[in-house]
Amino acid sequence: MNALPPILIFLATVAAMEGFAYVMHRWVMHGPGWFLHASHHRERTGRWEANDLYFVIFAMPSILLLLGGVQWQWGDWATAMGDGIAAYGAIYLGFHDIIVHRRVGHRHVPRSAYMKRIVQAHRLHHAVETKQGCVSFGFLVAPSPEALKRTLARNGKAGLRAAKGVLES
Repeated sequence: MNALPPILIFLATVAAMEGFAYVMHRWVMHGPGWFLHASHHRERTGRWEANDLYFVIFAMPSILLLLGGVQWQWGDWATAMGDGIAAYGAIYLGFHDIIVHRRVGHRHVPRSAYMKRIVQAHRLHHAVETKQGCVSFGFLVAPSPEALKRTLARNGKAGLRAAKGVLES
């Protein structure tokens, strides 16, 4: 068996998932799926939020492809795609839930220019509490923070989160 095709499918799937995640985040989560995602743009009061259901929803294709590839003889392509979706999910969990939102305590401080850029881009995304006016919908690829700040400034103050510790005059 030649391992190259499944490896290439796996890598292509991980890369394609960033595009899929962007589309889902921009036009589904900040569209008709806002009823679940809105919880993620508010202060979390417990361990879980309604938005966590997206993790389960997006895991379903991976589970189905892995089951099909391993148990139902769909082929190595299905297993490789299922693995690629699961790998992206693990990357997302590590970056988004652990590093950015600190849902698991840690002392890691992003030091590389890349990590600083994507963490700051995600924080700028969360500067807006409403479904409109947000910036930066990707997770692993993001515009520069300066470009995002310019876009937020053009959008005006509608939906912007109030700065913590600032008294209004």
